[in-house]
Amino acid sequence: MKRTDKSPEAQLAGFLGLALDNEDETRRITRAENFLLLGGSAETHERMQDTAIHFNESLQKRGKTLQETEPEEALDLLRDALER
Repeated sequence: MKRTDKSPEAQLAGFLGLALDNEDETRRITRAENFLLLGGSAETHERMQDTAIHFNESLQKRGKTLQETEPEEALDLLRDALER
């Protein structure tokens, strides 16, 4: 049987940042626009937070939401944010 209804296109809902280098038993959790960041040492978690901030600033400069952004464009913005 041929399927005639069209499924909605996949949309980015957000990013999950997970770091496993925590040795001090501190639970680090950050919820930010477009991001959920879990774990990591203080340094690693701070780096993930900085990446989320830079990503969201870049997205805002483009005047878009994450859901309006093509996945490839979002990945490019994320790579740029990681390199800062």
